[in-house]
Order: sequence, then structure tokens, then C-alpha cells
Amino acid sequence: MSDELKLTILRKLDSEGLIENTTATFKDVSVETILGALKSLESQEKIAYDTLTTEVWTIEAEGKDQLENGSYEAQVFEAVPPGNEGISIEALKAKFGAKANLGQGKGFKNKWIKKSGSNIVRLVDSITDQTKADLETVHQTGTHPSKDVIKDLKRRSLIKQNKILSYAVRKGANFSTELKRQATDLTLEMLQSGAWKSAEFKKFNFDSLGINPSGGHLHPLMKVREEFREVFFETGFEEMPTNNFVDSSFWNFDALFVPQQHPARDLQDTFFLKEPAVANSLPDFWPVVRDVHEKGGYGSIGYRYPWSEAESKKLVLRTHTTSISTYMLHKLAQQPYRPAKYFSIDRVYRNEAVDAKHLAEFHQVEGVIADKNMSLGSLIDFLDIFFKKMGISDLRFKPTYNPYTEPSMEIFSWHEGLREWVEIGNSGMFRPEMLRPLGLAEDVRVAGFGLSLERPTMIKYGIDNIRALVGHKVDLGMIEANPACRLDKKMGKEVFQGRVVEAES
Repeated sequence: MSDELKLTILRKLDSEGLIENTTATFKDVSVETILGALKSLESQEKIAYDTLTTEVWTIEAEGKDQLENGSYEAQVFEAVPPGNEGISIEALKAKFGAKANLGQGKGFKNKWIKKSGSNIVRLVDSITDQTKADLETVHQTGTHPSKDVIKDLKRRSLIKQNKILSYAVRKGANFSTELKRQATDLTLEMLQSGAWKSAEFKKFNFDSLGINPSGGHLHPLMKVREEFREVFFETGFEEMPTNNFVDSSFWNFDALFVPQQHPARDLQDTFFLKEPAVANSLPDFWPVVRDVHEKGGYGSIGYRYPWSEAESKKLVLRTHTTSISTYMLHKLAQQPYRPAKYFSIDRVYRNEAVDAKHLAEFHQVEGVIADKNMSLGSLIDFLDIFFKKMGISDLRFKPTYNPYTEPSMEIFSWHEGLREWVEIGNSGMFRPEMLRPLGLAEDVRVAGFGLSLERPTMIKYGIDNIRALVGHKVDLGMIEANPACRLDKKMGKEVFQGRVVEAES
């Protein structure tokens, strides 16, 4: 807002003592600009003002046409020549278009014209265009003395009502015609120079609401993760600590009975650390793991290769959370026997090419159950219960191969839309070659199962590209706007049966 307008307002008040109507006084200045100047002057207590609201009638586009050229009924009347022949209806339509019908109807009602065969003829020699006169009155005064006229013109969409804001301005407690710039902050320079003593400070408005702070928002992955956690807790699981993102190859591979020549341990599949490159030491039971790899044991002949301690010490970004499960099972074996259920949901890392469906890091959902004499049937029975809590009841299991589980099963669910069975997870019974070196008793069996977190989340929230869910391309507006996830029966089918969901292995 310009200081010029503020000075004009102050000088006007100084000379006249009062501004009764700012709209009338400042005809070429917008209401918004005037209000801004008034608020600024009011904050300095130079003026005080009251808001005036006036309701006026203004002419619509159709009304402006009739104000300039005459009402439609008058235009039609003038187009009808005197005499008995008149003018054809078709000729009127050709001349006035849609206005012809409106003008004829009002002309018939006023008994100015009548229909004679296919022609229109006059009933009177001259007319008074009252509609135009009424529009002139509204245009000049903003209203009309007759409520019936206002009602008729409004019905015909010739006029509309508007509210006009204006302000009545009077002098304030600190009125003067001098504008002095107010300081908004007390600065170090003002304190050092002493300028603060004579400075005029702008008053704070403690009644203003201010800007709402932007609060934090849960990422869709975290919303779905929380629902998975609730399902695990409901079925008696304990959450495993997952803060070891770097692990030795021993825990990540060897302790799981994954041979050191396995393709998963190649550079193209795993991230190896450069500094530090190796672990300082291995757990004290590493010779038992070495012997199982080299010679076998517990009913196995092993892999029959020279196991390398140096290879086992190499540090990697964990490729799965099963390394944590292995550590927890070893810890469990050091205690008096008790059944256990563990789960984890956290990030893992694979040296994969990034595309619309794959990232170099993703979240793995994993559960393990340890109990005496547990069987494959026990695992299947539990998986039925687990997935029913997410709304999935039609399950099938297909044999597959995993290095550290035998037997192993892929989990499938019936997809109503595709009319076929689709994979939703992976599972199996951990091998004795893995469990016995950890210290677990011979009759303690352990089952495990898992799936990814990203793909169900993508399906739940309708995201087609995984890079729009994680990484620098994430839309923060999407994170703020998406609702909480519910893995009830309806939502469960939407998450896991809406599209094909592949489990990370």
C-alpha cells in the first residue's frame, strides 16, 4: 500500500474532520487497497474506522443490452411495421435470434402485438419502454422504489444484488498528518546507538491467530508397518531389535547355512563395506558352523568345500532381517528352554538395478516361531490365522527352494479380479544345519515366513512406481494427504488381492 494514500486520508480528515464514505471519496481506489491503508493507520492509532455495508442492485449483461438498445419487447415492436400485414415470425427470428421469442412473449403480455397467421402485427401505434426506464433507475440509484419491479427484473435475470463495502473514518487518539516509519524489531544496532529511545515501534497484535504450524506426518510405509506390528502383537510375537544395519557375512550368510559360493554373496547382489572391510572377530561357535559347511552334520553331508574365515568376516549391509532372527535364536539357545515368537520389520539392502518395482533398499517383514516338535502343519495352521487377520482366507502353498529352510513354501492367495492364484509371501522350516550350531536342542524346530512392506503399501495407496514411495521423488503432499491404513477384511483383500504381490526372498 502506498504512503501517498495514507497521507491523502490523513489530510482529508484534517480538513473535514470525518470521511463518511470511502467508496464515494476514493472512487478510483479498490476496497482492498483502502482497507490496507486504514489498518496500517489504525495500528498507529492515527485513525479509527467503521465498516459500512450497502446492498445495491447492478445491471447484468442481458440487462446492459436492453439498457443500451431498448427492451426486447420494444425492439420487437419497433421491427413490426404499421398496418395489417406486419412481419413474419421467421423474419423476426432471423433478425433477433433467441431474443425474438422473449420479446414476443412480453409484447403479447403487454398487448402491444398479436399473432395473425404466420405473421406478427401491431395492436397499438406507440409504446413506452418501461423496462428500459426501470433499468435506467436501477443503474443510476442502485435500487428501484417499486419492489415488484425489482422482483420482475431479477426474475428476468436483468439485475443482481451485490454488497458493497465502504468505511466511515474518524480521527484517532494519536492523529497527525505526519507519517513516521515504525520499527518492527529491536536490533543490536539500535541498542548500541541508543536509537531505540526515540524509535516508534509497531504494536504486536496478540489477538491474531498466526500461521498454523506444519506438523509431522507418518509416511505410508510407516502406516502399513504399524498395522503389521499390531497383527504380530495380537498373535503373541515379540519384536526383535533391528538396529544392526551392518553385519558380518557370518551372521548374514554362514550361520544361515548359505554356502560361500552362493550367487547371493557376489558383488552384484550384495553391498560390501570398504572401511572397515572386515569384522574384528567371529562368535565363539564359528568352528561348528565351519564344520557343518565343510563336512556336514545333523543328518547332512554339508557342501564339501574349504570354508574361509576371512570370507566370513567380510562386512556387508544386511541383505535380509533373517540375520537378526539367527542372532536371536542363538541368544534363545543360551537360556533355559521356552517357546518363542519373534518378528521384525526393517530395512534391508540388495545391490539391484533400480526400476519402477525394485530399489536397492526396501523393508522386509519377517516372523519366526520356535517350539518343540513343531511341524510344517503347525506353520500352515499359523499362516492361516495370520493372514485371516488381514482379510485373506483362501491360501495355497507351493514347494520351493531356500538355502536355509527345508521344506520351503511359497504362499499364494486367490485373486478374484485375475481369477488366479498370486504369490503373497515365502516360508519354511529352518534346517538343522542352521539351528543345531546355534545351540538349539534337537527337538526344537523353528518356522519362518516373510514378505515385503513396499509392494503391499504401493497397492494400498495406488502407487505405481516404487520410486514415488521412497527417495527424492516422493511427493510430500501425498504423505500428508493419505489416510491411515486399515488391514481389516475389506482393506486386506484390497492390499493383497488388488494386484499381484511378489514377496522379497
